[in-house]
Amino acid sequence: MVLGEAELRARLAAPLEERLVVTPILDPDQIRGGSLDVRLGTEFIVLKRSPRGPIDPLQMGVDAPDSQERLRVAVGERMILHPNQLVLGAILEFIRVPDDLMAYVIGRSSWGRLGLIVATATMVSPGFRGSLTLELANLGDTPVFLYPGTRVAQLVFHTLHQPAPAYGQGEAKYSSPTGPEFSKLAFDRDWAVIRRLRRDPG
Repeated sequence: MVLGEAELRARLAAPLEERLVVTPILDPDQIRGGSLDVRLGTEFIVLKRSPRGPIDPLQMGVDAPDSQERLRVAVGERMILHPNQLVLGAILEFIRVPDDLMAYVIGRSSWGRLGLIVATATMVSPGFRGSLTLELANLGDTPVFLYPGTRVAQLVFHTLHQPAPAYGQGEAKYSSPTGPEFSKLAFDRDWAVIRRLRRDPG
């Protein structure tokens, strides 16, 4: 079931164990209909062309200085997103999702009509805590300015039939982030299987 506006407001004010935390909410109108708008934060990871050639996920560590660099843009300033460019951003808000809820990140259509696609990895797991990383891509033919502090995406929350183990317990790769994070694909357990297959193709 999707949470509507009244249910969202109730969960934001619920006792701590059941509370959905989204802070700061700068405008009550961020909660409308069946979604909660979130704002663009001030930190970005800019992907750039690497002199070493293609990115190899199998060899990549947490930081990839040849292909990615961090950038901070203050509220009131702007950055330019060129056509066919991908930048990692983060939401301004800190969120904590109870273990009986999950969410989807959906780009706002007003930005989409300018060519901006937001959050290609859209699911927010039960129990997630931190600042969500957003994948920001310009699919248009014209550069677009991005302004930290503007409402750039929305969260749609769903209830679960049964509470799920909290995200971050066990081997979660993106646990309690405070800004955009580099890809941690190299830490997937799948790579051990792939290495075995490469050594023993059968």
